[in-house]
Amino acid sequence: MTLWGGRFSTKLNDQAWDLNSSLPVDQRMAIQDVDGSIAWANALHKANILLDEEHASISLGLDTVRKEFASGEFIFVPSDEDIHTAVERRLTELIGVTAGKLHTGRSRNDQVATDFRLWMLQAIPELDSAFRILQSALLAQAELAGETIMPGYTHLQRAQPILLSHWWLSHYHPLERDRERLNDLVKRVSILPLGSGALAGTPVPVDRAALAESLGFAVASPNSLDSVSDRDFAAEFLFCATMTGIHLSKLSEQIVLYTSAEFGFFELSDAFSTGSSLMPQKKNPDVFELTRGKAGTLIGMLTGLLATLKGLPSTYDKDLQEDKAPVFAAADTLLAILPVIAGAINTITAKPQRMRNAIDSFMMATDLADYLVEKGIPFRETHAIAGKAVREAGEKNVGLEELSLEAYQALCPAFEADVYQVFDPMKSIEKRNAIGGTSLQSVKNQIKQIKGE
Repeated sequence: MTLWGGRFSTKLNDQAWDLNSSLPVDQRMAIQDVDGSIAWANALHKANILLDEEHASISLGLDTVRKEFASGEFIFVPSDEDIHTAVERRLTELIGVTAGKLHTGRSRNDQVATDFRLWMLQAIPELDSAFRILQSALLAQAELAGETIMPGYTHLQRAQPILLSHWWLSHYHPLERDRERLNDLVKRVSILPLGSGALAGTPVPVDRAALAESLGFAVASPNSLDSVSDRDFAAEFLFCATMTGIHLSKLSEQIVLYTSAEFGFFELSDAFSTGSSLMPQKKNPDVFELTRGKAGTLIGMLTGLLATLKGLPSTYDKDLQEDKAPVFAAADTLLAILPVIAGAINTITAKPQRMRNAIDSFMMATDLADYLVEKGIPFRETHAIAGKAVREAGEKNVGLEELSLEAYQALCPAFEADVYQVFDPMKSIEKRNAIGGTSLQSVKNQIKQIKGE
């Protein structure tokens, strides 16, 4: 059966049918489609469109269809153009012609928009749980790190010493923003399109506010033309997913670097590493490389949907059939990545001595400038003096801590014998005690705030 065709004299071309059919994608919304249909049947009954016995028959039939989907026993047939057709076809098989009354006042335009929003309202909490698991792994590593220090980098050049715990937490916070964005999206998803009809609104006197409440939506859509075409929520979901992918890619890139022999800051567990088919010694961070690569795929999904939406001229156009595949794929991608990365991070072994050995006195050049600031010299002058010290040490092929006091005093008479204390990396770290800094106390405060203590 098809839900249309009365005005056509011939059936649709087979290849055109294959192109037109959306069932391979939208069958994922089967449960949501049935739930929406049950709610619509209830609304029709309350509006006196369905008699008691008709409503009872339709409700019982839809309940059977839902159970078939839930158990995996539902059988699709070649004539099922989309999930809506499949549900109505099966309902007709179960209860007969009364099933034809279910679509009264409803269009597949408002039906699919409702299904899609219902699916997303259920997907967001599942994603949120996966985010929390990864965040817990990052937090656990931060607490485990204790006083371990490491070099911090800008431009991939050694910059200043930081706490390893501070580094782990720097990846916690972007994920928290990702979670906030997804959860904020809920209020824009929770708008019911059902009752908008194809574009002009339903002629049936249904209580759309009660219908929205029955399906768990916050409100009914205020404009039927906008309601059936609005896919802002899909684009926004893909943006949220893409930003998450970018944040995960950044984390993955750093772990790929830090597990290399050149850095050697971390070692991956064998359970989250792969080998080479040729080189027996290899231990590859494939899960992080794959995560890094998925970010590009997510970006493509977002830009693809935006391009689809860009030129649509009216309320509902068939182009919108392209909206669900990237959203489903993005959700699947994140749900595949997040738990694996969480497991990999939970089992990473840090190498404190290797990180400590990567810190040299040149990384305390800013502390050298700050030392003179404490003696009342403007920072712009002290920055230049510290830079000259760096140049002189480099020319002599020694560290800043190896320059003589006489050499320092030749650069600035304010230098005294205590200047060498500035080259203690832990003292440098402890000076950064402002909110958000890398000091031990500041990091402890971060952790307390995260844990709500």
